[in-house]
Amino acid sequence: MPLYALIQRGRKKMKIKARKRYIPEEAATSSDIAFLLIIYFLVIAGFNINQGFLMNLPAKNSTRFILKDDLMRFEMDSAGAVSCQNTNLTMAEAERELRAAISGHPNLAVVLSIDPLAPWQGVVKFVELAQKLQVDSFSFNMKRSP
Repeated sequence: MPLYALIQRGRKKMKIKARKRYIPEEAATSSDIAFLLIIYFLVIAGFNINQGFLMNLPAKNSTRFILKDDLMRFEMDSAGAVSCQNTNLTMAEAERELRAAISGHPNLAVVLSIDPLAPWQGVVKFVELAQKLQVDSFSFNMKRSP
């Protein structure tokens, strides 16, 4: 009786069925696939580079006071044109304006009001410009559509 073991307890004999380990072939295959997937995702994660914007964000309930002279407002219309104080500017002109303002006000805060129909690439270019010039505080908001 290879599958049964006899155990004697006192005067009674008990039969206990010995279990034979059985590993299905599918388990070995699926463990190989799981191992390969783990290796694959580890390799992919190593090459995943964050291409987003790294910006310091204020705490959720913090209040920051900004002097009127340290605030510069820009607007972007639906065509993606940037203006400051009702004067249309190219990106190069906006960069010159920002550089001049930053040199006079190191704690400059820039606000960009964006038309909801503005092309996203124009917004991204302006954000990159603010990041490149290391603007101390940058904020943007969407204009309300009429």
